[in-house]
Amino acid sequence: MSAGKGAEKILSNNKKAYFDYFIEEKYEAGIELHGTEVKSIRQGKCSIKEAYIDVKNDEIFIHNMNITPYEHGNIFNKDPLRVKKLLLHKSEIRKLEGAASAMGYTIVPLNVHLTRGRVKLEIGLAKGKKLYDKRRDIAKKDQDREARRDFKIQNIT
Repeated sequence: MSAGKGAEKILSNNKKAYFDYFIEEKYEAGIELHGTEVKSIRQGKCSIKEAYIDVKNDEIFIHNMNITPYEHGNIFNKDPLRVKKLLLHKSEIRKLEGAASAMGYTIVPLNVHLTRGRVKLEIGLAKGKKLYDKRRDIAKKDQDREARRDFKIQNIT
């Protein structure tokens, strides 16, 4: 099933984070999971759309990450919305905590992926976008779409 050494397979993506925030820095964190949760995530049954990240006592946690219970897990299944601890170096956690509290940044989950068979969460240090920034992004996407459409029409004829 592995596609090669260091290959990544994205299992869940948070597209809304890129629309709502400017992503300044990205970090890759491990997630403290139980066996049936890993099996469920490998099947692609997780969502980070409503998830948020919190730092307490030099530890970092993800809240509202929904992992659908594993079909064959019976008594070993955990609560789908339980708080999960993220695994990062102390220096990274302190840096994130400092930026989030002092400089007005937000820590957002970006995607869940497999790296060398391990479930990882990519998190971003983000600054919120204003409404006019979002409008500018939408206008740019529309222009790009129009340009691609025009280019395609020119190449056909």
